[in-house]
Amino acid sequence: MNAMSNQMNQAIAPFQSVSAQPYYPPSSSKRWYLPMMTPEHGTFLVLLGALLTGASVAQAWSGDTSWACFAAFLGLQSEHPLVLQIKKRRRLYLRYVLWTTIYGGAALGIAVWLSWRHPVVLWSCGLAAIALLIDAMAVLRRKQKTIANECISFATICLASVFTYSATTSNITPEIIGFWVLNTLFFSSAIFTIKLRKTRTSALQPSLIYHAVATLILAGLWQMGWLSLLSVAAFGVALLKLAIVVWQREWYCNCRFGAIARFETYFALVYIALAALTVLPAKLPTV
Repeated sequence: MNAMSNQMNQAIAPFQSVSAQPYYPPSSSKRWYLPMMTPEHGTFLVLLGALLTGASVAQAWSGDTSWACFAAFLGLQSEHPLVLQIKKRRRLYLRYVLWTTIYGGAALGIAVWLSWRHPVVLWSCGLAAIALLIDAMAVLRRKQKTIANECISFATICLASVFTYSATTSNITPEIIGFWVLNTLFFSSAIFTIKLRKTRTSALQPSLIYHAVATLILAGLWQMGWLSLLSVAAFGVALLKLAIVVWQREWYCNCRFGAIARFETYFALVYIALAALTVLPAKLPTV
């Protein structure tokens, strides 16, 4: 009886394994012409905050402002296929090369046109190009996910505030530099809180040190007159978030990542709104 049962189980086993496991087509079957979008949706939120604060400091919106926003979006999109291609080392993939060229070429073309109209834009474009080179070197060395490189990546995205401001006003002021630093420090704070979820980087001390140093830097910018006290106070959103994370650390470290993504998103949206409102007039003039 047992022998017959074993024979039946062996006979139906292949059919059970086939029906229980869904079929996933290989990645190589993806059509080369399908657009590529960065899977890290948090970077869109960082870009949104940088663009809105840049336009708010400019206190105006023009056609060049819209083009600057579009160029910044395309530049952000070009980084994803470029990184994937670099990871493949010597082998070229048509899809990665194509969309790196489309996104990067369009962003570069708009940036060149804006630089011709507003030469001061070249400063933010030059810094972004240097940061992209540093990121590419980090990918080659397999150090893209280090804290230092992630902070550089956030600082590069936050350059969109300077880019938007200079494309709108043909100028760069200490205030917009201060907002670039403020945005970078706020969004980079998420790196240290999210790292708490990993066993290897679960120590709380680096996060506490970072927030303390960031607060001192922003206090210095306020003393120099580069940022108003209200603008600096917007960083209090990051301090409040850290306090909640420390208070509910067990929940933060063990819950599903989807809940953490929503948690970080809510605080980022509150910060963006507060930071923009500290410099935004009641009505935007036209340029």
